[in-house]
Amino acid sequence: MEFDAVLPPMHLKNVPAVAQAAEEIGFDALWTTETQHDGFLPHALIAEHTKKMKMGTAVAISFARSPGDIAYTAWDLAAQSEGRFILGLGTQVKGHITKRFGMPWPDSVVGKLREQIGAIRALWQTWQTGEKLRYNGDYYKLRLMTPFFNPGKIDFPEIPIYIAGVNTGLARLAGEICDGFHAHPFNSPRYLSEVLNPAIEEGASKSGRSRADISVSLSAFVATSPEEANQARMTISFYASTPSYKRVMEHHGWGETAEKLRGFAAKGEWAEMPMLITDEMLAELVTYADSLAGLPAALHERYEGVVDRITIYTPFVPGEKDDFWREMVKAF
Repeated sequence: MEFDAVLPPMHLKNVPAVAQAAEEIGFDALWTTETQHDGFLPHALIAEHTKKMKMGTAVAISFARSPGDIAYTAWDLAAQSEGRFILGLGTQVKGHITKRFGMPWPDSVVGKLREQIGAIRALWQTWQTGEKLRYNGDYYKLRLMTPFFNPGKIDFPEIPIYIAGVNTGLARLAGEICDGFHAHPFNSPRYLSEVLNPAIEEGASKSGRSRADISVSLSAFVATSPEEANQARMTISFYASTPSYKRVMEHHGWGETAEKLRGFAAKGEWAEMPMLITDEMLAELVTYADSLAGLPAALHERYEGVVDRITIYTPFVPGEKDDFWREMVKAF
């Protein structure tokens, strides 16, 4: 497994120092999220201020953008980083796409994301080879690319694409057409092994590949103290109340709890929700260790052979637990 870090939400002026610190500690990759800030912009700075570390979006919200928007940005970042950039895309959920971004929600999530990736790659192919742009789908039709708008070929045109998901449809799509899959933190080794990895394998077989050809990345919930366990309980209760993650709960036989949590969330009764998350649930969804020193072994035991890249849900902050991060990097 490779061990990565997540960039905390921050203003761009602070990104160079964090990126340099992450590379100095030895992380294999630095990922950005897209919650309070744009997920792409930090990578121009990460690329400029680092030399070896990979970088990527985990994730950029795909349905909030057109294929052209994504293609141009990823192309420039691949060139700037000399091939170290990984394009990670996530669809988000209907409410956020329609009410926060003001964009339409598709009839088929898998169908639209498949086309979006195909259209992005069609643009890249045109820019790199000079081939005429021709992409015809149900959601996207691209056929105009004049020299004035063509950024031209780059030295590192093979840009890896990861997609994120919780359910089998997107996992199969990742296996069929992508280079990697971002597994949501609300996950368990059992759900990954019994549901997601078989779906990735199924998709991979359609394109003559295997599960080994797709990199599965996970940001894992961890706890090394009662306080951290309580924090994880709160976070998990929020995710478990969301319909998108219901299948994880149902796979473990916790569907009734998910319905109760959804009811509390609908009424805004947030304080009641963590009490429904049992110790059994935490044991499945959170990696426990008696100390920080024991955490690498605990993660290896749970996820070796299940995922290929791992980070922990705690964002990397330089100057906070640097020795711990160095030991984690050494262990992977």
